[in-house]
Amino acid sequence: MTRRTVRIAMNGVTGRMGHRQHLVRSILALRAQGGLDLGNGETLWPEPVLVGRREPALRALAERHGLTEWSTDLDAVLADDTVDVYFDAQVTSARAEAITRAVHAGKHVYTEKPTAADLAGALELARLATAKGVKHGVVQDKLFLPGLLKLKRLVDGGFFGEILSVRGEFGYWVFEGDWQDAQRPSWNYRAQDGGGIVVDMFPHWEYVLHELFGRVTSVTAHVATHVPRRWDEQGKPYEATADDAAYGIFELEGGAVAQINSSWAVRVHRDELVEFQVDGTHGSAVAGLRDCRVQHRSATPKPVWDPDVPTTEPFRDQWQEVPDNAVFDNGFKAQWELFLRHVVLDEPYHWDLLAGARGVQLAELGLRSAAEGRRLDVPEVGL
Repeated sequence: MTRRTVRIAMNGVTGRMGHRQHLVRSILALRAQGGLDLGNGETLWPEPVLVGRREPALRALAERHGLTEWSTDLDAVLADDTVDVYFDAQVTSARAEAITRAVHAGKHVYTEKPTAADLAGALELARLATAKGVKHGVVQDKLFLPGLLKLKRLVDGGFFGEILSVRGEFGYWVFEGDWQDAQRPSWNYRAQDGGGIVVDMFPHWEYVLHELFGRVTSVTAHVATHVPRRWDEQGKPYEATADDAAYGIFELEGGAVAQINSSWAVRVHRDELVEFQVDGTHGSAVAGLRDCRVQHRSATPKPVWDPDVPTTEPFRDQWQEVPDNAVFDNGFKAQWELFLRHVVLDEPYHWDLLAGARGVQLAELGLRSAAEGRRLDVPEVGL
């Protein structure tokens, strides 16, 4: 086997998502398995170059994982001709500028979302990357979750007949930070720092709906800041200026309607932190991160509404588990593999910066819908 090294500048990997999912469970996991088999006797070997603003944190992270290359000088890393790919997992407010610099330096770009603060900025990035001829991709990890892969299998197999509706529930209680530490960073709750659940989650809902059920054609949203006072990483109180809950209705191309609730101020009474129920003329399914259950119309019971007697039907027991029928890898790692194959082998890849711009557009229109109290159309975006 011959080894082909790809050097990846990884910016923002001292953060929770960048460290756990992208560095450890994706790039380092690829190295642990001996690299990515490209076929024809060739292996891709990812070589991370850690980038960030905090030198002590970078040094400690590199030492913990046996890495030798790290830098607080992004421009110097981008000027290095041996660096092939720039990856961004920074806070949202810093992302567009860094990606722009990377594209001008001729680096292929792979990035977390949202890609920019607004649609105009997101489209500008997509146009710039296309014009410069660099390859570009946006993390759309939920498409690679076992539960949603099973759900897509059902859609592709025609299980549902005509899809009528999609109902999603996402969220959990994020502690305020006073008597228990918050499990999300404080900037998530400050609008001035790019925080808010709409900006965070609507880009996810856009690609999930788009890829599985159809393009979003309209949005109606209501947002709230249910917990107005929180405590930061230093234990200091601050006012939450960003939304921590969003309630959205999305009309889809083809006529289906999706309703998705997103909240960091809800206690979980579900099997998983996110669940989608899809109802169609021939059957229904409930999918989470890993599991998916179905009920075909031929096996659908006939409940009768009677509030005066106890419910005796075991409704959950009347659903059938969808088998794995495959080995599912970490979703972030699976998409990294596809992007790296796109970079070195030019294999097709459509989760690009334009797809990322659609997510930014939906978040932007969702916030506007909530502010104006009305339904808004979602125009198709293009370069």
